[in-house]
Amino acid sequence: QQARKVRVFVIYLAAINLLTFCVYGADKRRAKIPGARRVPEKTLLGLAAIGGSLGALLGMRVFRHKTRHWYFRYGIPATLLAQAAAAVFLAQYFS
Repeated sequence: QQARKVRVFVIYLAAINLLTFCVYGADKRRAKIPGARRVPEKTLLGLAAIGGSLGALLGMRVFRHKTRHWYFRYGIPATLLAQAAAAVFLAQYFS
């Protein structure tokens, strides 16, 4: 039962990070097209907040996207660190 929950959580993290990475790439592509509909910054930050922070950070680096905005430059790594710390805490607490 516990192993199944961990497996489902790992699959969720992989999926949300892949989705977040792709959304950052799509938004970067749209940023180059005048008048194209962009992905709202709330959505980009929200995807990072619900577990996609690694995908967001990789998307920022690979696509060179949103790197000038301080709330992305510092907020995404801070979110990743907070999520990693929470994961370590929970792993220790439940083991």
